[in-house]
Amino acid sequence: MSDGSHLVVLVVACEVAFWAFLAAGLGTRYLLGWRRTSTVLLACTPVVDVVLLVASILDLRSGSTAGTAHGLAAAYIGLSAGFGHRTVTRADARWAHRFGGGPAPDPRPQHGRERTRHEWVLWLHALVAWAVACALLGAAIILVDDANRTEALRSWIDGLTAGLVIWLLAWPVAHPIWPKQPPAA
Repeated sequence: MSDGSHLVVLVVACEVAFWAFLAAGLGTRYLLGWRRTSTVLLACTPVVDVVLLVASILDLRSGSTAGTAHGLAAAYIGLSAGFGHRTVTRADARWAHRFGGGPAPDPRPQHGRERTRHEWVLWLHALVAWAVACALLGAAIILVDDANRTEALRSWIDGLTAGLVIWLLAWPVAHPIWPKQPPAA
């Protein structure tokens, strides 16, 4: 049995690995011109999630009580699923502009319908993240099949759901009601 600290360390290591693979992939593409190597390095970013998923499953299968570390791992994988591709795409656009002579990335919209649409798109990414994380948490609850050992995972589902609802109300729903006004000309 474990206290989950090794899993927390693995979550942190996976986050570091994601950014390291992203920087290495974009660096080899735009600074060295090694497109094939870049593609392989960028393809490693989702592999990080698989490593974390397998480690979490193995930890639970070994008899560990599901705790904060397991919830954090599910949330991390959910965020990666919901926002990972967007993050890589936006980083690629910035590197292409800075080092590859590409066009400047579109700025984040600040006002009007474009801003409202932007907030809804971000929330939909969050919805995907929530769905993946909750599916993983639910699968872990079923896998362990012991309510005493999975109580923390149910709390994570509640917390993630509350966060998603707050995000919905505070940004996509609130923006059209109280839109940010453009600066006076």
